[in-house]
Amino acid sequence: MPQRTPAARVCRDCDGFPIVAITTGTRHRDGTRTTLRVTCPTCRGTGHPRPTAAVRAGR
Repeated sequence: MPQRTPAARVCRDCDGFPIVAITTGTRHRDGTRTTLRVTCPTCRGTGHPRPTAAVRAGR
């Protein structure tokens, strides 16, 4: 019988793809494309949401 594993929490902003390569459209002298590596600012490149800080309200 298959066992079910709980679904892993994934960052809602990047959907679990925290680091992407974006092509700028220009090329290097050898013909390869220039790319930029960008990380998700919300999860800081982990793909999982950061734990929220506990906020105490009241006295």
